[in-house]
Amino acid sequence: MDLSGKICVVTGGGKGIGRTIAESFVAAGAEKVYACDVDDAALAAVEKEVSGLKGVMLDVTDPEAIRSFVKEVAESDGRIDVLINNAGITKDSLIHKMDDEAWEAVISINLKGSFNMAREIGPLMMQQGSGSIVNISSIVGLDGNMGQTNYAATKAGVVAMAKSWAREFARKGAAVRANAVAPGFINTPMIETVPDKLIENFTSRTSLKRLGEVQEVANAVTFLASDAASFITGQVLRVDGGFSL
Repeated sequence: MDLSGKICVVTGGGKGIGRTIAESFVAAGAEKVYACDVDDAALAAVEKEVSGLKGVMLDVTDPEAIRSFVKEVAESDGRIDVLINNAGITKDSLIHKMDDEAWEAVISINLKGSFNMAREIGPLMMQQGSGSIVNISSIVGLDGNMGQTNYAATKAGVVAMAKSWAREFARKGAAVRANAVAPGFINTPMIETVPDKLIENFTSRTSLKRLGEVQEVANAVTFLASDAASFITGQVLRVDGGFSL
């Protein structure tokens, strides 16, 4: 997969899946990759350990900060070719125990954050005539999950937004694509807090009988970001090892 010459923006790019996506973009030849995050230490590590990555402090819930960032990138690089909406959090509980703060925090970052980024970058892509947006969803957003009403709502929402943007940003003939990737149960630090019995249940229900790896998600995202996926838009790619079969 080739991203040669492309200017890429990855939110939540300081660690986890986001960082691996950003690293994969560098490996695929991207001209510049902006790894955006709110974690100072993670961004410092990214810039120190990965040549070609530029760490940027950016809160996806702050429209003014996003507007300023996009303007700066547009002026310095002339364009933005790829946007990955990956920033997200979880605050899980059964709905009758879920307070307003847990609901609003997840909605604000996972859903509104993606909206904020695309609102600024999508029109720029239209103006330049091309671009690729990939929203990181989840099988939870497609199938639901007990105790994750807020998270499921946001991950379903980013799928619907991607489908809407696939129509909206291409409406004047621009080759702007928007898709979503829905990972299943992936081997991340977050999974380390899950009891072994639940992990065994997840893997037994997965056709490939294992957890996914972060790089496998990044591979799917890199494909959709690249010109190899030039006729794919408005789609959801499950990366779940057959969990949903």
